[in-house]
Amino acid sequence: MLATGSYLAHAAKAEPTPIRQPLSSLPLTIDGWSGQRSQDLSAEILAVLRVDDYVTRVYQSPAGGGVGLYVGYHATQRQGASIHSPLNCLPGGGWTPASQAYLPIQVRTPDGGPRTIEVNRVVIERGLDRQLVLYWYQSRDRVVASEYWGKFYSVTDAIRYNRTDAALVRVIAPVDHEQPEALRQAEQYAVDFVQAMFPLLGNHLPS
Repeated sequence: MLATGSYLAHAAKAEPTPIRQPLSSLPLTIDGWSGQRSQDLSAEILAVLRVDDYVTRVYQSPAGGGVGLYVGYHATQRQGASIHSPLNCLPGGGWTPASQAYLPIQVRTPDGGPRTIEVNRVVIERGLDRQLVLYWYQSRDRVVASEYWGKFYSVTDAIRYNRTDAALVRVIAPVDHEQPEALRQAEQYAVDFVQAMFPLLGNHLPS
């Protein structure tokens, strides 16, 4: 009760944390991956998400695999402006989760040091179509897969630092249902892209 009261008091006065650089300035070419801008989100979707900045892209690897990228940044998560879990949005598009797990990925930090992050790995289905989704929540250089831990850290950050900024990072790779190794290949493409893109997020998201 004390922690909740402290959170409410601080969150009500929390100052929005500005993004370092607009997400639109994320490079279109990332370690051999070639990107192009996706269609902007509709006003209706933006009214629900309430993001302060976002980017949607499609990237193609030199080997031919493609992924979709979405990064949505919230400068503050006051009441009504919290991050929406992708799992809550999938049914509205007709997609259903077929499997869920956590996946560790070896990445590099912005200064080139090694790091292991844990992300959500979700296989979704709609009829014969399948997609592999990797996503995580990121704030203050912290990467969290669990939605519940993400909310917990939002509370502690509000109390300790008077800030509740965070971002949702999502990478989607299509799965060719006609190929027996398609899921494994889609995961490899998604992981390769995360490893290439992750060091660049530090140029945009506040630490």
